[in-house]
Amino acid sequence: MFDDPGSCLATGPRVGLRPFSPADAEEFTARARESRELHHPWLFPPCTPEAYATYAGTLIGDPARAGFLVCERDGGGIAGFININNIVRGAFRSGALGYGAFAHAAGRGLLTEALGLVLEYAFGPLELHRLEANIQPGNTASRALVRRAGFRLEGFSPAMLHIDGAWRDHERWAVTAAD
Repeated sequence: MFDDPGSCLATGPRVGLRPFSPADAEEFTARARESRELHHPWLFPPCTPEAYATYAGTLIGDPARAGFLVCERDGGGIAGFININNIVRGAFRSGALGYGAFAHAAGRGLLTEALGLVLEYAFGPLELHRLEANIQPGNTASRALVRRAGFRLEGFSPAMLHIDGAWRDHERWAVTAAD
């Protein structure tokens, strides 16, 4: 919830970003179940408390990941999530994005605002240089989101990720701190 704005890592006019917490399991999984049709076949966020505990636990405890819940400032509900996975330090200073809006929040610009906050956080306190988003070519909403955020299309990777029982092609989109 957005009850305590101090718990947010970043805030915008309509959303705040805060870390995942074990206490979010009930709301997160309910929103994920409500959003199955929206997410299929692109992503499969955890829909049970047990799956959420595993998922959130990796985001909370792994220094190579940073997970953010996107919370609406008006009402405090979880509108979606954005994760930076596979964070590599050293000369690369890069990470790979994963994200999703929940059905009740889709199409309202909340994830666009939140992604802007994540970019500021990634290129600021996290000191990353580059973020990538790997997107299935048919996922027009996801492609539009990263395009609005300033990502550029860098390439195409056939059979890149195993999703929903098959190896799926992906477009590689990226943005750097200098962008």
